[in-house]
Amino acid sequence: MSSITFIGAGNMARTIGMLAVAGGNTAEIMARDQSKADALAKVLGGGTTTGQWGAVPAGDIVITALLYAGVVSTVAEYGDALAGKIIVDISNPFNATFDGLAHSEPTSIAQEVAKIAPASAMVFKAFNTIFRSVLAEGRPDVFFAGDNPQAKAGVAAFIESLGLRPLDVGGLKMAQWLEGMGLVTVGLAGNGVGHGNFALGVNEVNG
Repeated sequence: MSSITFIGAGNMARTIGMLAVAGGNTAEIMARDQSKADALAKVLGGGTTTGQWGAVPAGDIVITALLYAGVVSTVAEYGDALAGKIIVDISNPFNATFDGLAHSEPTSIAQEVAKIAPASAMVFKAFNTIFRSVLAEGRPDVFFAGDNPQAKAGVAAFIESLGLRPLDVGGLKMAQWLEGMGLVTVGLAGNGVGHGNFALGVNEVNG
């Protein structure tokens, strides 16, 4: 099993955290508001711990369970504390009207994270195409993208431990397409389509 640190203590951290603990993984919660971290750790149980914001995460896999606007700045703030870690970005950078992405360049939040993360960190995109409610109640497929083959095996094993099926879509450059896929599935969901295995994760998260 894996050791996981969630940076953020919102709904997605809670949902993935519940599955992680049930799957036998160890979990740690970090949040700017320590009371939120403490409260989520208590909810998750299973020996879940809390860490100080900005300190070296205990987990080998670090999930940035944050709204997209705070992901890159938070990774920059943690800096060398993330050296050697697998960093998983789960955010969706939607614009205010949910009809486009917040960035216009051919990039993704995960790719921007990779630019400023320590060189030894391994960055992945995952979980952004799954509605939180579907993730909590169902057993959807999880699309993920990243470059490091060994780290990919670790991410896939973690996803499998949640009772979910990992689907490797390629290198980190594919993260921009996963973000686009998230946007498309918002439209599908608005028309009553896509609430099964292929569904969007609107990440209701906070730090």
